[in-house]
Amino acid sequence: MIVASILLILVAVVLLVAGLADGSSLLLVVSIAASLLAAVALVVGARQAATARAAAERPPPEPDRGGGSADRQPGGFVLPGQHVPPIDHGGTGWRQPPGPPVAVSKPVANDEPAPELVSPVEAAWLARLDREVWVVDARPRYHLASCSRLLGEPEPLPVAEAVDLGFTPCAHCAPVAALLTGAGRIASGGTGA
Repeated sequence: MIVASILLILVAVVLLVAGLADGSSLLLVVSIAASLLAAVALVVGARQAATARAAAERPPPEPDRGGGSADRQPGGFVLPGQHVPPIDHGGTGWRQPPGPPVAVSKPVANDEPAPELVSPVEAAWLARLDREVWVVDARPRYHLASCSRLLGEPEPLPVAEAVDLGFTPCAHCAPVAALLTGAGRIASGGTGA
């Protein structure tokens, strides 16, 4: 497209000079039309080049590990360690926790609290912590020990392992905010960098 726009610019200049020398308004109008076409060709060529550049800079897609869009945070970010391979528990009824939280404002089924939303930066910090959270088999959330929504028979688990297993944080007790505040990663007034 860029070559075509350069050729159109040359044609426009030649027609402009010929129109001015000959006094022909038709050649001047055709020169203006050729200039406009050259501008359109330049814009189209620039957009194609930008698209090609963006495609070349984009990281290759991760192989599909069966998680699909459930592994993505709002905004398209993938949380580290959120893939949970299927595990056969011999028919004990245990199920894998679902993927990362989605933006919901009410609790999900079975009296389960809504998930606390986690930014990719916070998820990376969590993966480095060795602090314990509490989980319950067949429940998708991890909690602080003091959480009133911690139902069943809770077990302590390092937060990094809970995240690797696919558990998501409880929005009721907000373990991510508490753990990262305790680790000095966020200020007590909100998230920080």
